Amino acid sequence: MAVREKIIEKGLKAALELAASRPWPDIPLADIAAKAKLTLADFHGVASREDLVEALDAYFDKAMSAEGVPDEASPRERLFDVIMLRFEAMEPYRAGLAELMRFRETSLTHVVRLPGHRHASAAWALASAGLDHDAGAPASLKRIAIALVIAQAERAWRKETSGDFALTMAALDKGLRRAEERLGQFRRFTGRRHETPSTEETEA
Repeated sequence: MAVREKIIEKGLKAALELAASRPWPDIPLADIAAKAKLTLADFHGVASREDLVEALDAYFDKAMSAEGVPDEASPRERLFDVIMLRFEAMEPYRAGLAELMRFRETSLTHVVRLPGHRHASAAWALASAGLDHDAGAPASLKRIAIALVIAQAERAWRKETSGDFALTMAALDKGLRRAEERLGQFRRFTGRRHETPSTEETEA
């Protein structure tokens, strides 16, 4: 891992720990550096507080590819499995994430960039599920559909109180089924066909 990525990762983890008990606007970069066992100088030219907030989604997106592409499962099941890995990785940081998520939703700097992060998360979910291709439907359309699914599931995750992911899994399953139906409608409308029998599994 590059030095810059290491500093951002350590800084983000420290920020999430601090944000679990303090409002994000009250946490200076110096406190984050100390919590991360780094010096403030380590962050110079590498990452600001704003950069750490922007790194949030990409950090947890990595969890979706941690176990490789799921085998012997339908496209919808593959996507369900990889996206749930993301939420499982988020769970230990729930309190800090909730604070940072609330903050970025009220910050013009961050909220305007959120659609881009959603799009990137969807792209990596499709790649992690082995569905980042144009068979069945354009990859760009799939990314739009899955970005919406992830956003809806994240809203459900934020409402969880029992720790069993019941709300998250229900929202994710419902969203993926709707996405599957809409992409099916697209194929019927356009007359798009699978190129080979093996691409049948792209119907997510």
